[in-house]
Amino acid sequence: MELTLLGTGAPGGLPLPDCPCAACATALGDAARAATALLVDGVLLLDLTPGAAFAAARAGHSLSGVRQVLLSHPHDGPPVEVPAGLPQPGRVADGRELALLTGHRVRAVALDAPGTGYEVTGPDGERLLYLPPGGAPAGLAEGNGAAGNGGNGGHGGHGGNGGHVTYEMVLADVLGRPDGLARLRAAGAVGPTTDVLAVHIGHEAPPGRELTRRLAAVGARAVPDGSTLVVGAYEDVPDVPRRTLVLGGARSGKSVEAERRLEAFPDVLYVATGGTRSGDTEWARRVSLHRERRPGSWRTAETCDLVPLLAEDGPPLLIDCLSLWLTHVMDEVKAWDDAEWAGGGERALRERVTELAEAVRATRRTVVAVSNEVGSGIVPATASGRRYRDELGRLNTAFAGECEHVLLVVAGQALALRG
Repeated sequence: MELTLLGTGAPGGLPLPDCPCAACATALGDAARAATALLVDGVLLLDLTPGAAFAAARAGHSLSGVRQVLLSHPHDGPPVEVPAGLPQPGRVADGRELALLTGHRVRAVALDAPGTGYEVTGPDGERLLYLPPGGAPAGLAEGNGAAGNGGNGGHGGHGGNGGHVTYEMVLADVLGRPDGLARLRAAGAVGPTTDVLAVHIGHEAPPGRELTRRLAAVGARAVPDGSTLVVGAYEDVPDVPRRTLVLGGARSGKSVEAERRLEAFPDVLYVATGGTRSGDTEWARRVSLHRERRPGSWRTAETCDLVPLLAEDGPPLLIDCLSLWLTHVMDEVKAWDDAEWAGGGERALRERVTELAEAVRATRRTVVAVSNEVGSGIVPATASGRRYRDELGRLNTAFAGECEHVLLVVAGQALALRG
């Protein structure tokens, strides 16, 4: 099954007319995007947008063979003019299936927002899922065809649990609804070989290479308008990094960056190393803000016992943060006392750091860890402060040495140091 993306942008396109934002100002050439519309095997058009016929011609295709036009979401403003020769656009009711004479089948997928998602099955059995902007599938747990624990799936499109489908390709609002992608992963509808494409990309998206990096972190990608893809070809599926360290200074945005890297995955275990600090109202406010940002499906563990968690199988870990873990361990080995430090505390701390680094190296879980970068600021006035600064630098170095991706966040901007 062949798919041509006539547009990959939000309903208003990118750039927006007369918009001075950074995303619109840099949306030139291949970065410019018309409203999303998909042409499947030249016979099925999903979403009719202004200029669709010209977009098809630029991509080397014609709309003359289109036998069905389906709309996925309500369009604001006046009705789109239907080019001569095209059938009138329609919509399939949720749960119903439309069979085309060409051998394609289209099933409407219920959403948690206005609009309709479409599961398209080609004549040879390949399947893709297309979701409108702002929409995520609803009712997957009930096994409505896109549910189940389908595992990795395969070219036939079927997973290994009761015939539920794992899609070869998913096209969705990845940036706007990462929780929708998490739902699909939890249900087995998106597996390691699923090609996840971000569409409906608007000026809220980060410009330039930051878009590519952010999508790759959740196993997705974006392609230019006019791209033609073969459904079931997996060579371009991004590899999600197993281990990532996110460094940054105070209020740099490092925790937000770390959370963003896992928001498209279900059942994340958030490991809070700072504890509750009973009676500290300022700390309680910080903890509350973090909790409000996290998806509701995430679980939280308040612990500094990281090595057993890394050794276990399970969902991804988000560790926030290593600097508080270090404070806890330095308390345990009495590193703040000069005599204790010289009498074995230093050796004990280094052993604990080595043990943690070895656990990171051996883990089979996806891990995103956060740590402070404090070595570039003012030299601490006390010996204990300088000791902590130095040991945190050593800890960050050891942990980063075991990670595929290392990021430094400055003023909310993530700079890739590795990966």
